[in-house]
Amino acid sequence: MLQEPKKKTINPLLMKVIIASLALHLVGGIIAGSVKFYNYIKKDRVFEEPPPTEVEEPPPEVNVEIQPEQPLEQFEQKLALPSIAEISIGNLDLTLPGMDQNFTVSAAVGNIGGSSLLNGIKGNIGIGLSNANVFGLKTQAEKFLVVIDANREMVADSKGGLNSYQMIKDEVTSMVENFSPGTLFNVIFYDQGKVLFFKPKLVAAGPEIRNELIEWMRPVNSDPTTVGLKDFKETRPITIRKLPQEIVHEVLPNIQWAGNQVGYTTQMAIEQNADAIFLITGYHRGFEELRRPMNQEEAAEWARIANSKDYQNKLAKHKSEISEMRQRIKEELQEINESRTRNGKPPRILKDPQNVYKSAEELGLDWKNKHPGDAPSYVIDPKEIEDYFEKVVTECYGSRKGPSVNVILFLAGDEEFSDDWEKQLNQYVRFFKGKKRIIRGADEINSARSSTSTKQ
Repeated sequence: MLQEPKKKTINPLLMKVIIASLALHLVGGIIAGSVKFYNYIKKDRVFEEPPPTEVEEPPPEVNVEIQPEQPLEQFEQKLALPSIAEISIGNLDLTLPGMDQNFTVSAAVGNIGGSSLLNGIKGNIGIGLSNANVFGLKTQAEKFLVVIDANREMVADSKGGLNSYQMIKDEVTSMVENFSPGTLFNVIFYDQGKVLFFKPKLVAAGPEIRNELIEWMRPVNSDPTTVGLKDFKETRPITIRKLPQEIVHEVLPNIQWAGNQVGYTTQMAIEQNADAIFLITGYHRGFEELRRPMNQEEAAEWARIANSKDYQNKLAKHKSEISEMRQRIKEELQEINESRTRNGKPPRILKDPQNVYKSAEELGLDWKNKHPGDAPSYVIDPKEIEDYFEKVVTECYGSRKGPSVNVILFLAGDEEFSDDWEKQLNQYVRFFKGKKRIIRGADEINSARSSTSTKQ
């Protein structure tokens, strides 16, 4: 049977001797290495002497006198900013095409060069653009002018009297009330060659100015005893300035003829430099044949006729009847007004009570001895009148678009207005790129009111 070999074991004493020897060698190596390193460092290290220190002298003493802070001067000047109405804006003309059109903005405002975005803008810039609606006539603009006839004819009984005229004033103030704040406007009354301005020039719309307008308009044709503008001290004659060398300019002030007064008022309105003009009147037949004074030869011929025996006899008989006709007019009017008072109606107002001929015609009274005839009048061709007003617009607006002129004509319910007269009126508003409306009697005036639809 084989015997299992015995395992070899290490002598414990020998193990201790080996460990002690290793530890001793390790300690000795560490000590030897440390001594060698120390000697190396001590041998090679050299300390440099530091540089000498310079002693700087202190700067000389400076005496600075500090002044006490002065308080800021108080300015008590008040800054006064001009109102919108007082800001002077050059005559601008901005007509932008619709968004569906191709366009290039060019030409300058001030000194802006030709490629400027604002080039070509000369006037309206859209800040105060308003849509106006006056008795059904609609237009859009930034600068409005309303010219209202204040003649007695406007408050005639057949047109609704004072009540209808108040509706006209209400329509205008309602329109102004609905303007956007930047819109400029003015209102003018006219009567027999005289005008009454609300303001010397166009002013900005707003609540305060609208209330002022109401008070300013209130007394005009509000009392049957003070009809027209004759009792207003602020009135002044109509004046026109453009093209004084033209024959039409010379004859327009002869307003004894109604057609002349229409042209005279039209030029006065154009010279106010508005974008949209509304003429509210009791008489308008477009560009009528303006009447001029007689020349020397024509005057001599008329003098021959007027001085003839036959003419003078007829004239004498007619003149002897004038005082009688005035009395007949007075009695007829008194009878009419007594009847109206009993029925609770205001008194009847004649169109021109000082004119015995017009009053007799209005009341249907016939003359026993008719007038033998006035001096003949001579006319200017309507085409010549159109050419003149085309020049007036160019003078006032330059290359800019001229104003639209719109006419609201108030007639009595049975007042004659022939087809030819209406054609002339249509031609007039087309010429000025405007519109017209004819309103008859009090009922139509009331139903035609539309300014409440004016929007900003």
